[in-house]
Amino acid sequence: MAYDLLIKNGLIVDGSGMPAFRGDVGVKDGKIVELGKLGGPANRTIDAEGRVVAPGFVDNHCHYDAQVTWDPLCSFSPDHGCTTVMFGNCSLALAPVRRGTEKRVAEFLSYVEAIPMEVLNTVEVDWETIPQYMERLDQHLGVNVGNLIGHSAVRYYVMGDDCQKRTATDDEIRAMQDVVRDGIKAGALGLSVSRNKGHYDPQGVHIPALWADEKEIFALGDVLRELGTGIIQSGGGRAAELKDGLMARLSEATGRTVIYNNLGQTVREPDLWKKHMARVEETSKAGIRAYPLCSPNRTTQSFTMRNCQTFRGAPTWHPILLSSDDEKLRAYADPAIRQKLHDEVVEFKVEVPAAGYSRKWYDYMWVETPALEKNQSLKGKTIHQIATEQDKGIIDAFLDLVVEENLDTGFMMAENNVDDEAMAKILTYPNAIVGLSDGGAHVQFHGGYGYSTRLLSEWVREKHVMTIEQAVRRLTFDSASALGLYDRGLLRPGMAADIVIFDPDTVRPLPESVVHDFPAGGWRVKEPAAGIMATIVNGQVLMENGRHTGALPGRVLRNTYYHAHA
Repeated sequence: MAYDLLIKNGLIVDGSGMPAFRGDVGVKDGKIVELGKLGGPANRTIDAEGRVVAPGFVDNHCHYDAQVTWDPLCSFSPDHGCTTVMFGNCSLALAPVRRGTEKRVAEFLSYVEAIPMEVLNTVEVDWETIPQYMERLDQHLGVNVGNLIGHSAVRYYVMGDDCQKRTATDDEIRAMQDVVRDGIKAGALGLSVSRNKGHYDPQGVHIPALWADEKEIFALGDVLRELGTGIIQSGGGRAAELKDGLMARLSEATGRTVIYNNLGQTVREPDLWKKHMARVEETSKAGIRAYPLCSPNRTTQSFTMRNCQTFRGAPTWHPILLSSDDEKLRAYADPAIRQKLHDEVVEFKVEVPAAGYSRKWYDYMWVETPALEKNQSLKGKTIHQIATEQDKGIIDAFLDLVVEENLDTGFMMAENNVDDEAMAKILTYPNAIVGLSDGGAHVQFHGGYGYSTRLLSEWVREKHVMTIEQAVRRLTFDSASALGLYDRGLLRPGMAADIVIFDPDTVRPLPESVVHDFPAGGWRVKEPAAGIMATIVNGQVLMENGRHTGALPGRVLRNTYYHAHA
């Protein structure tokens, strides 16, 4: 046979979890056609000697909804071997949208996912419906993309400003069902909702999805039951599941897979992951498909007090975070306000729903880059250490530095996924799905794209927590199968030729840096990769040794209902 692409001499890790084997992969017309010891002519041959040949990784939780319109690669996901990205998560999406409301819809995405509005304002919105948005994307893609229907966007589309004031009427619920039905029939991969009480708009009001009652959520999920396709994704699902089993009940009622955020270790509640895992064990044994995502990333945030997210929701601090820089400085210098902040986030006299910090946050937040030369000795010290050394209270020590350095002090915070023993159990737990890069979100705080290369380097090569076959399955087949992408995630004849070639001895995420490559002069955190030889999408080489080849072979991936009725 004459191949379009022939990959020779690789160590084939096929995504099934079965043992790796030496061999070749033949590709024609965007599909894998043969595996084994292959000969014959090929338009291009790649020698993969000493490297692993695996299915392309599936980046299952992203927020590239806007970025994809100017960046068809959805960088930097394919740099780390990802061939498919999934966005529209956590109820946030850019469709449907009525003319004149584009900015408001973007604001929900902007504030929750920390994407600057000056960047989002550059997006030319030339769609209204979900099918129109999908058609727009399908014209110009490097990676494959799958999109979810965002509940917040649908609720605002149907209810207008009332979407953040009250529950929906029966007529409004039926109108929302119609919007969801049209999106699913057009091939959207599912519906996303949110129960995350830490998700606000720029005005400090909870996003639309959080105003919905269970009746509304179940009614929208019932559209997927009716059409027999699609998944349901939920932001903030962990608290909802542990409280009253909402994720499992939603899956049981609709018959659809529910994927939610997240199974993880946090110093805020050290044993919560054990309780959560026991709950998932219980529902899985009952035959219910409600699975949490988990991530090998240690969740860190780099920030200044110009763009801090940590203290959102705290009654006194939240409006300060929304204010101008001059107003921030005045507030932080005010002893009366400092006392209120102390009462709220040090003494905990006020309960904050979904607080973004632990009771000892000052032990997990440290100075990363002092702005003034005289303060360089503070680098690497926690807020608690600085307070002790200066014989000050936590808030005074923290805000004295912030004010002195005019909000320019660089801080780092790390409270999540920092316990290696817990992480080893979480990452190997079969009823959780590895991913959650959050690619395209929190762009000025951290990367996250490197979850795949981090799993392969830290948890396979260095810590030997799992085999390379297990890790590749976690990054490919597990996600593809859960998301309903049944022609991807395995190297098998007839499957789509989404492939990554990497060096198992050197693959890893590289240090983060800042790049100014967003529209309107916007900046973001870049996280490159080492050891990725090639990322191949639908049979065409998209990335080669870290560089884009110029090819744009990606497609919008659509659900089983769409393919059955096309």
